[in-house]
Amino acid sequence: MTALIPLSMQDLAPVADGTSTTQALRHTIDLAKLGDALGFTRLWYAEHHGMPSIASSSPDILIASAGANTSHIRVGSGGVMLPNHVPLRVAESYRTLEGLYPGRVDLGIGRAGGSDGHTLQALRSFGGEHFSEELAELLAFERGGFPDGHPFSKVLVVPEQIKLPPIWLLGSSGASAQAAGELGVGYSFAAHFSATPPAPAFEAYRRSFKPSEWFSEPHAMICLSVVCAPTDEEAQFLSGSQALSWALFHSGQIRKLVSPEEAAAHAYTPHERSIIETQSKLWIIGSPETVKAQVMEKVAQAKADEVMITTTMHSYEDRLRSYRLLAEAFGLEPRG
Repeated sequence: MTALIPLSMQDLAPVADGTSTTQALRHTIDLAKLGDALGFTRLWYAEHHGMPSIASSSPDILIASAGANTSHIRVGSGGVMLPNHVPLRVAESYRTLEGLYPGRVDLGIGRAGGSDGHTLQALRSFGGEHFSEELAELLAFERGGFPDGHPFSKVLVVPEQIKLPPIWLLGSSGASAQAAGELGVGYSFAAHFSATPPAPAFEAYRRSFKPSEWFSEPHAMICLSVVCAPTDEEAQFLSGSQALSWALFHSGQIRKLVSPEEAAAHAYTPHERSIIETQSKLWIIGSPETVKAQVMEKVAQAKADEVMITTTMHSYEDRLRSYRLLAEAFGLEPRG
């Protein structure tokens, strides 16, 4: 059976109410092993800070852990929020990862900070204000693009004789699409939280694409939020965790991921219902048949080359089951 489209995973390392962050981090290994066995193409870790419901603040460490516990699946960042980092350290970290797991690492890069203003201040982050310069600096370290006399022209990037893994630019508005094409890198669109249609961004990306050392042709990936269960009814019930947690977060109530039982019993305010009504239009929830049809519809509309799935569920076992159901529905080829 041939897969309908390559499927990949994004892991936020969600922390469920009643569990610890340590447990959430250990579960990242379980998901990595499962994705490797089921035939998913890649597994990316997001970078978020200051959120008790998300444990993925250090993608490079999680990538190293996943790489050590898998054999085939690509592991990468989705992404490194470049304004939070010094470009040289990013180059060093991801060359190191590429040396440890050659041919299996991706470097996804974003311009957002991934947190609140106070936390970004503690990170010494400037937000996206200098993103273009930071990205140019990272590429110059890789390609030797500093002019003579520049103080960085004599910097030796170590480890030596290892190239950066394939670079992807992440976008949620289309602003980075043309730049991704001109640089010859991959492009991933965050349709799991952005209501902006991805098709125009993908078109701009392909139109401006120039081959590079990483990509000979354009590769556009769409990231979708999916909750899959054996029936539509069960999936809707389990998705209550994501819905209430999203509403609470955007109402200023910072908590771990709530249970679907708490979500079902919650007395929603008009403001909370409005938040959920707006955001839930982006979520794909249902049985394998329902999910497959909706995912493929979005793929056709956007003309995407690959789909990355992020799944937020209170139960880790239900989350693993969701990915198993997706792998079967889309005809992924299991690995030994």
